[in-house]
Amino acid sequence: MAADLHCHTKLSDGSVGIEDLIVIAQKSGIDTIAITDHDCLAGTVRGQVIGKRYGVNVIPGVEISAFDEIAGKKVHIASYLADAPDRLERICKRTSVARKRAGQIMMLKVAARFPVSSDYIIAQASGSTNLYKQHIMHALMNAGYTDRIFGDLFYTLFDTGSENNLLAPTKYPSVKEVIDEIHSAGGIAILTHPGKYKNEEELDEYIELGLDGVEVWSPYNSEELTERLAAKCKKQKLLQTGGSDFHGIYGRHTVTVGSYATPQEHLDKLMSYKARKKRAARRAEKEAAAANE
Repeated sequence: MAADLHCHTKLSDGSVGIEDLIVIAQKSGIDTIAITDHDCLAGTVRGQVIGKRYGVNVIPGVEISAFDEIAGKKVHIASYLADAPDRLERICKRTSVARKRAGQIMMLKVAARFPVSSDYIIAQASGSTNLYKQHIMHALMNAGYTDRIFGDLFYTLFDTGSENNLLAPTKYPSVKEVIDEIHSAGGIAILTHPGKYKNEEELDEYIELGLDGVEVWSPYNSEELTERLAAKCKKQKLLQTGGSDFHGIYGRHTVTVGSYATPQEHLDKLMSYKARKKRAARRAEKEAAAANE
């Protein structure tokens, strides 16, 4: 069976709750998903408990935001199967605080430009751990200023190329810090949707930093990019994952759970990855000890 390893819920910038997401997966015939909310681990335990109720395996995950200062690009890295997920709370909380500050600034700017109150905008984020651009757009959509989340108005307000944007800067950790933190927590670091932020050029650098794999199958990756990523992962012996980046109505693409997924062969490799690495490390230690005798 295929597995959708990239799904968001209301805890971050998705439009559906954890149980609703799991029901959608079950009814879509997807028996394995990962909840990868942005810089948020709050749904991990609850997701696994509810998943058992519906016969859906929920893999612990989180999508952590980073920034490549040299390339000047955003980078998203997912952590899967962390042994000590609590160790990721610090880096997630730091980004969450920065995002909350930026969200409040953008919210106030929107409330000053449009006849919607701050309280009404905040109400759209009910259940979320933060205030996202989608929540602001939902308020404007309800007020009749647009008929979609991602349309002309979104790009006018939130695109860096727009002269009238209302963006507020958010400070993100470096790629190295994120990968190091994931490994410190005993997790697996996967570069998500490289097509979204055009991260392919920097991929070799991230591999040098310890990246474990790449999200090959994604709505943001073209067919050509998917082929190149799959070939590179095979050559470099990196993990390959896939996911829909499901956000419900808050998504940029029309996708549902399982629209893009991880084939069973690659899911098996992900699930056995840490055990294989430990065996390889033990072999290397024995060989080094034998060589020194």
